[in-house]
Amino acid sequence: MILFDHLKKCFKLTAQTADPQSMRRGVCHAYSAVADTPAAKHPFPVGREFAEAIGYDKSVLDALPPATTESFTGVSNVSVFAEIPNGATVVDLGCGTGVDSLIAAQKTGASGQVLGIDFSLSMLKKGRRAIRATETNNLTFLCADAERLPLLDKTVDRVMVNGIFNLNPDRAEIIKEIYRILKPGGKIFGAELIANKTQRRQKITSLSQWMA
Repeated sequence: MILFDHLKKCFKLTAQTADPQSMRRGVCHAYSAVADTPAAKHPFPVGREFAEAIGYDKSVLDALPPATTESFTGVSNVSVFAEIPNGATVVDLGCGTGVDSLIAAQKTGASGQVLGIDFSLSMLKKGRRAIRATETNNLTFLCADAERLPLLDKTVDRVMVNGIFNLNPDRAEIIKEIYRILKPGGKIFGAELIANKTQRRQKITSLSQWMA
Protein backbone atom coordinates (compact mmCIF):
# COMPACT_ATOMS: atom_id res chain seq x y z
CA MET A 1 0.00 0.00 0.00
CA ILE A 2 2.92 2.36 0.55
CA LEU A 3 3.85 2.16 -3.13
CA PHE A 4 0.25 2.67 -4.23
CA ASP A 5 -0.19 5.72 -2.01
CA HIS A 6 3.13 7.21 -3.12
CA LEU A 7 2.28 6.88 -6.81
CA LYS A 8 -1.13 8.42 -6.25
CA LYS A 9 0.56 11.44 -4.68
CA CYS A 10 3.02 11.66 -7.59
CA PHE A 11 0.17 11.77 -10.06
CA LYS A 12 -3.35 12.20 -8.68
CA LEU A 13 -5.65 9.45 -9.92
CA THR A 14 -9.25 8.52 -9.36
CA ALA A 15 -11.31 5.61 -10.59
CA GLN A 16 -12.55 7.86 -13.37
CA THR A 17 -9.14 9.12 -14.52
CA ALA A 18 -6.98 6.01 -14.04
CA ASP A 19 -6.33 5.30 -17.70
CA PRO A 20 -3.09 3.62 -18.83
CA GLN A 21 -1.42 6.91 -19.80
CA SER A 22 -2.19 8.41 -16.40
CA MET A 23 -0.69 5.34 -14.76
CA ARG A 24 2.39 5.65 -16.96
CA ARG A 25 2.92 9.26 -15.97
CA GLY A 26 2.55 8.38 -12.31
CA VAL A 27 5.15 5.62 -12.57
CA CYS A 28 7.54 7.85 -14.52
CA HIS A 29 7.22 10.55 -11.88
CA ALA A 30 7.93 8.09 -9.08
CA TYR A 31 11.02 6.63 -10.75
CA SER A 32 12.36 10.01 -11.85
CA ALA A 33 12.27 11.00 -8.19
CA VAL A 34 14.80 8.22 -7.51
CA ALA A 35 17.23 9.95 -9.86
CA ASP A 36 16.50 13.47 -8.61
CA THR A 37 16.46 12.72 -4.86
CA PRO A 38 17.98 9.27 -4.24
CA ALA A 39 18.42 9.87 -0.51
CA ALA A 40 14.73 10.59 -0.02
CA LYS A 41 12.27 7.94 1.15
CA HIS A 42 10.95 5.87 -1.74
CA PRO A 43 8.25 3.18 -1.80
CA PHE A 44 10.58 0.57 -3.31
CA PRO A 45 14.20 -0.46 -2.67
CA VAL A 46 16.81 1.92 -4.06
CA GLY A 47 20.56 2.32 -4.10
CA ARG A 48 23.97 0.70 -3.70
CA GLU A 49 23.13 -1.38 -0.63
CA PHE A 50 20.06 -2.82 -2.32
CA ALA A 51 22.11 -3.66 -5.44
CA GLU A 52 24.57 -5.64 -3.33
CA ALA A 53 21.68 -7.41 -1.57
CA ILE A 54 20.34 -8.80 -4.87
CA GLY A 55 23.66 -10.07 -6.15
CA TYR A 56 25.82 -7.32 -7.61
CA ASP A 57 29.42 -7.85 -6.54
CA LYS A 58 30.94 -5.06 -4.44
CA SER A 59 33.99 -4.77 -6.69
CA VAL A 60 31.78 -4.36 -9.77
CA LEU A 61 29.79 -1.58 -8.13
CA ASP A 62 32.99 0.09 -6.89
CA ALA A 63 33.96 0.63 -10.53
CA LEU A 64 30.78 2.60 -11.23
CA PRO A 65 30.12 6.26 -10.34
CA PRO A 66 28.39 6.63 -6.95
CA ALA A 67 25.77 8.85 -8.59
CA THR A 68 24.82 5.88 -10.77
CA THR A 69 24.57 3.25 -8.04
CA GLU A 70 22.77 5.54 -5.56
CA SER A 71 19.77 5.64 -7.90
CA PHE A 72 19.75 1.95 -8.79
CA THR A 73 16.40 0.20 -8.71
CA GLY A 74 15.51 -3.17 -10.19
CA VAL A 75 14.62 -6.69 -9.15
CA SER A 76 17.78 -8.73 -9.88
CA ASN A 77 21.39 -8.60 -11.09
CA VAL A 78 20.49 -9.17 -14.74
CA SER A 79 23.73 -7.88 -16.26
CA VAL A 80 25.77 -10.17 -13.99
CA PHE A 81 24.11 -13.43 -15.07
CA ALA A 82 23.44 -12.37 -18.69
CA GLU A 83 25.59 -14.18 -21.27
CA ILE A 84 27.00 -11.29 -23.29
CA PRO A 85 29.69 -12.24 -25.81
CA ASN A 86 32.41 -9.91 -26.97
CA GLY A 87 31.22 -7.75 -29.86
CA ALA A 88 27.48 -8.17 -29.15
CA THR A 89 24.87 -5.46 -29.63
CA VAL A 90 22.92 -5.23 -26.38
CA VAL A 91 19.75 -3.38 -25.39
CA ASP A 92 19.14 -2.59 -21.71
CA LEU A 93 15.39 -1.95 -21.62
CA GLY A 94 14.38 0.23 -18.70
CA CYS A 95 18.01 1.09 -18.04
CA GLY A 96 17.51 3.73 -15.35
CA THR A 97 20.82 5.40 -14.52
CA GLY A 98 22.74 2.66 -16.30
CA VAL A 99 24.11 0.17 -13.78
CA ASP A 100 23.31 -2.81 -16.02
CA SER A 101 24.24 -0.89 -19.17
CA LEU A 102 27.71 -0.07 -17.88
CA ILE A 103 28.34 -3.66 -16.82
CA ALA A 104 27.15 -4.93 -20.20
CA ALA A 105 29.43 -2.43 -21.96
CA GLN A 106 32.40 -3.96 -20.18
CA LYS A 107 31.34 -7.46 -21.21
CA THR A 108 30.75 -6.72 -24.89
CA GLY A 109 33.98 -4.76 -25.24
CA ALA A 110 35.04 -2.06 -27.66
CA SER A 111 33.81 -4.00 -30.68
CA GLY A 112 30.29 -4.23 -29.24
CA GLN A 113 27.56 -1.73 -28.51
CA VAL A 114 25.08 -1.19 -25.68
CA LEU A 115 21.89 0.86 -26.00
CA GLY A 116 20.24 1.85 -22.73
CA ILE A 117 16.58 2.79 -23.17
CA ASP A 118 14.35 4.43 -20.57
CA PHE A 119 11.34 6.76 -20.45
CA SER A 120 12.69 8.90 -17.58
CA LEU A 121 14.84 11.83 -18.67
CA SER A 122 16.03 12.29 -15.09
CA MET A 123 17.42 8.75 -15.02
CA LEU A 124 19.03 9.17 -18.44
CA LYS A 125 20.75 12.43 -17.48
CA LYS A 126 22.59 10.61 -14.68
CA GLY A 127 23.38 7.75 -17.05
CA ARG A 128 24.93 10.11 -19.59
CA ARG A 129 27.07 11.68 -16.90
CA ALA A 130 28.26 8.18 -16.02
CA ILE A 131 29.34 7.62 -19.63
CA ARG A 132 31.56 10.69 -19.42
CA ALA A 133 32.88 9.84 -15.96
CA THR A 134 33.86 6.30 -16.95
CA GLU A 135 34.92 7.20 -20.51
CA THR A 136 32.70 4.42 -21.84
CA ASN A 137 32.69 4.69 -25.63
CA ASN A 138 30.39 1.82 -26.57
CA LEU A 139 27.28 2.91 -24.66
CA THR A 140 24.43 5.19 -25.75
CA PHE A 141 21.30 6.16 -23.83
CA LEU A 142 17.99 6.79 -25.61
CA CYS A 143 14.70 8.14 -24.30
CA ALA A 144 11.82 6.02 -25.59
CA ASP A 145 8.86 3.91 -24.56
CA ALA A 146 9.49 0.17 -24.22
CA GLU A 147 6.55 -0.64 -26.51
CA ARG A 148 7.80 1.69 -29.28
CA LEU A 149 11.53 1.11 -29.65
CA PRO A 150 13.44 3.34 -32.10
CA LEU A 151 15.42 0.39 -33.49
CA LEU A 152 15.39 -1.56 -36.74
CA ASP A 153 14.17 -5.12 -37.04
CA LYS A 154 16.58 -7.94 -36.22
CA THR A 155 19.52 -5.73 -35.18
CA VAL A 156 20.15 -6.77 -31.56
CA ASP A 157 21.98 -9.81 -30.12
CA ARG A 158 20.92 -9.51 -26.48
CA VAL A 159 18.10 -7.77 -24.58
CA MET A 160 18.22 -7.22 -20.81
CA VAL A 161 15.03 -6.38 -18.89
CA ASN A 162 15.31 -5.70 -15.17
CA GLY A 163 11.82 -5.31 -13.75
CA ILE A 164 9.65 -3.18 -16.05
CA PHE A 165 6.72 -5.43 -16.92
CA ASN A 166 4.98 -5.13 -13.57
CA LEU A 167 4.62 -1.37 -14.02
CA ASN A 168 3.57 -1.19 -17.67
CA PRO A 169 0.05 -2.00 -18.90
CA ASP A 170 1.25 -2.65 -22.48
CA ARG A 171 3.19 -5.83 -21.70
CA ALA A 172 2.18 -7.67 -24.85
CA GLU A 173 3.47 -4.80 -27.00
CA ILE A 174 6.79 -4.79 -25.14
CA ILE A 175 7.25 -8.50 -25.83
CA LYS A 176 6.44 -7.95 -29.51
CA GLU A 177 9.01 -5.16 -29.72
CA ILE A 178 11.70 -7.24 -28.06
CA TYR A 179 11.20 -10.07 -30.53
CA ARG A 180 11.06 -7.61 -33.42
CA ILE A 181 14.50 -6.16 -32.71
CA LEU A 182 16.21 -9.45 -31.82
CA LYS A 183 18.33 -11.15 -34.44
CA PRO A 184 17.61 -14.83 -35.17
CA GLY A 185 19.27 -16.71 -32.32
CA GLY A 186 19.31 -13.63 -30.09
CA LYS A 187 18.64 -13.98 -26.37
CA ILE A 188 16.61 -12.21 -23.69
CA PHE A 189 17.81 -12.01 -20.09
CA GLY A 190 15.25 -10.68 -17.66
CA ALA A 191 13.92 -10.64 -14.13
CA GLU A 192 10.55 -9.61 -12.80
CA LEU A 193 8.36 -9.59 -9.72
CA ILE A 194 5.70 -12.27 -9.86
CA ALA A 195 2.58 -13.13 -7.88
CA ASN A 196 2.83 -16.27 -5.75
CA LYS A 197 -0.89 -16.99 -5.87
CA THR A 198 -3.71 -16.78 -8.38
CA GLN A 199 -5.18 -13.30 -8.72
CA ARG A 200 -8.91 -12.72 -9.05
CA ARG A 201 -9.79 -11.27 -12.45
CA GLN A 202 -11.30 -7.83 -12.19
CA LYS A 203 -11.69 -4.66 -14.15
CA ILE A 204 -8.82 -2.34 -13.31
CA THR A 205 -10.03 1.18 -12.65
CA SER A 206 -7.30 2.59 -10.41
CA LEU A 207 -3.52 2.68 -10.07
CA SER A 208 -3.61 0.70 -6.83
CA GLN A 209 -5.56 -2.16 -8.43
CA TRP A 210 -3.17 -2.24 -11.38
CA MET A 211 -0.09 -2.30 -9.15
CA ALA A 212 -1.63 -5.02 -6.99
